[in-house]
Order: sequence, then structure tokens, then C-alpha cells
Amino acid sequence: MPARRKISARQRVLAQWRGVDLEPQETARAVRARAVGEVLPRLMTELRMDARRAEAEIVKVWNSLLDPNLVAHAQPAGLRKGTLFVDVDSSVWLSEIVRYRRREMLDRLQHSFGKGLIQRISFRVG
Repeated sequence: MPARRKISARQRVLAQWRGVDLEPQETARAVRARAVGEVLPRLMTELRMDARRAEAEIVKVWNSLLDPNLVAHAQPAGLRKGTLFVDVDSSVWLSEIVRYRRREMLDRLQHSFGKGLIQRISFRVG
């Protein structure tokens, strides 16, 4: 014979009101509380917080590190697999940057963030 479990007054009233005792199913479905230290690392990975933080830092450094004329016409749009994507506001500036300024921009960004984070820059009119 299974051991009798202690039933609280609340559980007794709910079971009586419902006409059925659903407490075992509710207990089985209940999410058990976990420590923050157990949940947080996985959550940070799923939300890609490290990548988002790096992207935000790139925007800050971009605005202070590069020539204000370039910053006025080109802004970083995202970072994926070592490639920094940059939106340029016109094809004239795109041509100027790709021909004459790309290497300088890449060197400055790599100096600030390391060669592992930013390996290439891809420009597009946008």
C-alpha cells in the first residue's frame, strides 16, 4: 500500500470544489526553481549576449576611432563569423571607402579588437 501523503487544507478544498484531485498532475507539471548561477550561463549563450556586447562596443569605437567624414557616411550594421558588415549611404562613398580607406579601417579596428573578432569588412549601399 502506497504511503499516504499529507494533504493541505487548500488542496483538500480545491479537490472538493473540482470534484477531482489534480494535485499529482499539477505537481508533475510544476517547474522546479533553479539557482540563477545554473540558468544564467545558458541564457547568456542562447541570447548571444557576448556577440551583442561586442557589436555595441564596435559601434562606440567606430564613432570615436574613425574619421568623422567616414562615420557620417558609413555605419556598422552587424558582425557575423569575423566579418563586419557596414552600410554606406551612397555608391560614391562606397567606392571611396573600398578603394582608399578599407585597409586603414580594418587595421584600426583590428588594433582595437584583435584580429580574431574582425577579420574582414564587407561594405554595401544601404
